[in-house]
Amino acid sequence: MKKYLNLFDFSQKVNYRTEILSGLTVALALVPEAIAFAFIAGLSPLTGLYAAFVMGLVTSILGGRPGMISGATGAVAVVIVTLAQQYGVEYVFATVILAGILQMLAGVLRLGKLMRLVPHPVIFGFVNGLAVIIFMSQMSQFKTVDGEWLSGSTLYIFLGLVLLTMVVIWGLPKLTKVIPASLAAILLVFGIVFFFGLDTRTIGDIASIQGTFPPFHIPDLPFTWETLQIIFPFAAIMAGVGLIESLLTLNIVDEITETRGRGNKEAVAQGTANILSGFFSGMGGCAMIGQSLINTSNGARARLSGIFAALMLLVFIMFGSSLIEKVPMAALTGLMIMVALGTFEWASLKTFRRMPKSDVLVMVLVTLVTVFLHNLALAVLVGVIISALVFAWDNAKRIRARKSIDDEGVKHYEIYGPLFFGSTTLFAEKFDVLNDPEEVVIDFAESRLVDMSAIEAVNKITERYRKVGKKVHLKHLSRDCRRLLANADDIIEVNVLEDPTYKVVVDN
Repeated sequence: MKKYLNLFDFSQKVNYRTEILSGLTVALALVPEAIAFAFIAGLSPLTGLYAAFVMGLVTSILGGRPGMISGATGAVAVVIVTLAQQYGVEYVFATVILAGILQMLAGVLRLGKLMRLVPHPVIFGFVNGLAVIIFMSQMSQFKTVDGEWLSGSTLYIFLGLVLLTMVVIWGLPKLTKVIPASLAAILLVFGIVFFFGLDTRTIGDIASIQGTFPPFHIPDLPFTWETLQIIFPFAAIMAGVGLIESLLTLNIVDEITETRGRGNKEAVAQGTANILSGFFSGMGGCAMIGQSLINTSNGARARLSGIFAALMLLVFIMFGSSLIEKVPMAALTGLMIMVALGTFEWASLKTFRRMPKSDVLVMVLVTLVTVFLHNLALAVLVGVIISALVFAWDNAKRIRARKSIDDEGVKHYEIYGPLFFGSTTLFAEKFDVLNDPEEVVIDFAESRLVDMSAIEAVNKITERYRKVGKKVHLKHLSRDCRRLLANADDIIEVNVLEDPTYKVVVDN
């Protein structure tokens, strides 16, 4: 059990001071974000805070990526806002539970490995888009409740505190790492505001965070087929968005820590957390890239930081609301701006001239979709589809045929490159059926039949030779290609004239 939780196993190199201090920093940063995301979804602040507590605690204990932080997120809030407006919070809780069940099924079915299909330009675009969203979301802190930009002394005080926070976070690690720079910055700004009595916005000006332990609550709604029809589409989208953001965040944290997380285990943990969140009055959520980067940049690498952050968040809600509500928003705004700057893959801008144009296009497009539509699942899906189409197009052009005639007058076609739906046209153009000799050998030693289109292409070319009374030998087909031909025997008539049982293709 100790090895599984990695909490109190002293054989592990866990810096407990770093884990605890980093967890405290994350907890402070979670408060305004959870409140903001709850407002986006049209729910009460405590609904977001309860979700942040449950999601953070469960995924930190059970998740596949120690050090990664989960909570209420904007991606989930955008999905459920329409549901909350039309049907109310009880339907939101039911949707969160159903989404959790779907995520658990994805983990049990080991669908996490599908993230291997996400190309690196898509990850670059996803990360850059999230960085822009995090940065732009902080601009609202420079506005009044009426939506007007701050001005005069109010603006100068707020901007000065933000810049001070950023300078401390940037400069303190160069001097000492005894205390996380982000926590030191928050405490310093809090002290300055309290000592000098500066008039600036605090967490309490956004909303009260005072509450009790998350109450257990079974969603109060009719358990009917009509209800399932209402919540299932939202649950499916929420499950997909949550898994995509969580697994991509896992990959990013893997790169930072130079370790490897477990995607399927994380999917099960996310599902479990959402199920419990729905039953404990939370809006659900997923992994948070901003909070995860705060945690890892502070040096946290174990589960303890996430668990402590969740527990401290609960302490804030139940006992420390009056103190936490006095924390200046300027400190948290400066922290999140530094997170945005650290999240953005600046190295990706230097590769524009070195990367293929298609990769640059994918990266930019994913970034734009993420920023303007705030639909992370759609952004990743668009990037994967375009990358797949580009890959198919490039491979379609790789089909080649080396032609030669041996001493017996038999013409040989040595095929190079994969034969699939994208390359069948070029494949067919390689053959000169009318002018070829009476016997032809098509050699697939350097090629593969990939799909049904490839089988149909072979069928058509042998049919063309049969019509003019010429023989065709298929040679050096791999075992999987032979199996593909045999499986297609009832669907497509593959014309190998002298050997309908395909025994000729064993010449390897």
